[in-house]
Amino acid sequence: MSDGPARHDIRDRADCERLVRAFYGRALVDPVIGFLFTDVAKLDLEEHVPVITSFWETMLLGAGTYGGGAFGVHANLNRRATLRAGHFVRWLTLWNMSVDEQFEGPVADEAKRHAERVANAFHRRLDGTVTADPVPASVPGGLVVTRHGAD
Repeated sequence: MSDGPARHDIRDRADCERLVRAFYGRALVDPVIGFLFTDVAKLDLEEHVPVITSFWETMLLGAGTYGGGAFGVHANLNRRATLRAGHFVRWLTLWNMSVDEQFEGPVADEAKRHAERVANAFHRRLDGTVTADPVPASVPGGLVVTRHGAD
């Protein structure tokens, strides 16, 4: 017996958008990376969703609807708040959770593989080390999460 709705593979733009919205639903409130979207990037979700949906639709389905340069946006963000390996690890964790929660199949698997490639490439470029090791599954000492303010 299933715990939720039946999952299918990612097959169209609507599925890509559903995935993107599920991811941002997690990421915006995440205690590790949420501030990057809300406080640093000041992300306008309704403006951003069509763009990032086009990115994933192009990467996964070959739609050709994305024509931007994703790295430049992240380089600008990195100048305002250094993106560390732990941030990429958390991004990948939330992304993979969002994929697995809603989809299964070869395109869903590719969504996770492509996200890992992007995270590794961006981390290497932002870190300035072309030969850096891939983003590790865990980053001991690489990112310390603390709680601030009144309880």
